[in-house]
Amino acid sequence: MNRNIVIVGGGHAAAQLCNALAEGGAGARVHVVCEEATHPYQRPPLSKSYLKNPAEALQLHRDAPWYITQGIQVHLGDRATHIDRSARKVRLASGTEIEYESLVLATGTRARTLPQLEGPLANVMSLRNVADAEAMRARLRAEGGGRLTVVGGGFIGLEVAATARHLGFEVQVLEAASRLLSRSASPELSAIILAHHQQMGTEVRFGVRIGAARIEGGRVLALEVDGVQEHVFELLVGIGAVPEVSLAQEAGLEVANGIVVDEVMRSSDPAILAVGDCSCFDYRGQRVRLESVQNANDQAKVAAATLLGKPAAYHPTPWFWSDQGGLRLQMVGLWRPGLQAVARPGPAAANGMSFFHYDGELLVAVESANAPIDHMMARRLLEKGASPTPQQVADPAVALKTLL
Repeated sequence: MNRNIVIVGGGHAAAQLCNALAEGGAGARVHVVCEEATHPYQRPPLSKSYLKNPAEALQLHRDAPWYITQGIQVHLGDRATHIDRSARKVRLASGTEIEYESLVLATGTRARTLPQLEGPLANVMSLRNVADAEAMRARLRAEGGGRLTVVGGGFIGLEVAATARHLGFEVQVLEAASRLLSRSASPELSAIILAHHQQMGTEVRFGVRIGAARIEGGRVLALEVDGVQEHVFELLVGIGAVPEVSLAQEAGLEVANGIVVDEVMRSSDPAILAVGDCSCFDYRGQRVRLESVQNANDQAKVAAATLLGKPAAYHPTPWFWSDQGGLRLQMVGLWRPGLQAVARPGPAAANGMSFFHYDGELLVAVESANAPIDHMMARRLLEKGASPTPQQVADPAVALKTLL
């Protein structure tokens, strides 16, 4: 009987799953299908230190010999193109077919695009993988300064904006919403982020509408912004990502803003699991999809337990981070509109601040800016289900560890 476990994807979730399965003694059953030509690697540095330092090497989760030692077969530079659920086979672009007992989709996301900027354009960039980062690093270094226009005020856009300022670029951020990170951060935290980027010298505009582009010689020369043609030197499109679900859809799996999974990471086909950025799961009564290293790693561990016959339900305490030119953002729980925000001053030397967000008397999320101790304590509070009073957390004299 075929006992292969086939993992489609090469991101954090795939790497963690390989590690967990190897620890469980199942490494020799594993095939990993990576569309990219390199083994799974760390992605957070791509928008920060990797861009800043031309000598920085790609950080692999594990080197090639480790996979060989564990008996894991890695198919690099070969994209999965079709799932035959009845025959339990995955077909690759090379024509190779791999039979599976269990299949795990860790396909991640792809960058959202603007239709007027589709196609190869020399000065238009996005950032989802190392090839994007290498191209961006080469362009930013080759220019030695200039002007970068960032369309989108999300995490990737703001991280690259801060890096570009460090490299001497003039930077303009164009955001369609009325504030930065409007879907994922509170207005209170958005205000801190905006002030930080403005202090760095970045121009930020809100309520922007992007129109037609003027393209000549494979470059964007100008972009219509609020009805006015504005010159473009270098352009980053950072308007978010969409889950990569084409394989799942073609195979007839349930999809709703991601591949729908149950509490042990099984899709609508019990032989197929999904983990990481591409998966959609239940969190406190609503379906959510999380793009974070924490979610990818933790879901991979749950999937490994399921595959090894020891299923355990996924009950996450989501947490995230972002470094933006000296501003360390750390968040735990999921902020949503309508929560009551309680401010707590952080370290004065770092201009630190945290916001504790309540639904009635229940603490549901905490955002910290340059306040790492607050973040670590907040994670412990939420993991334990503790809800200190707003008066307690607002008092900087109260040590959060005493509230556990």
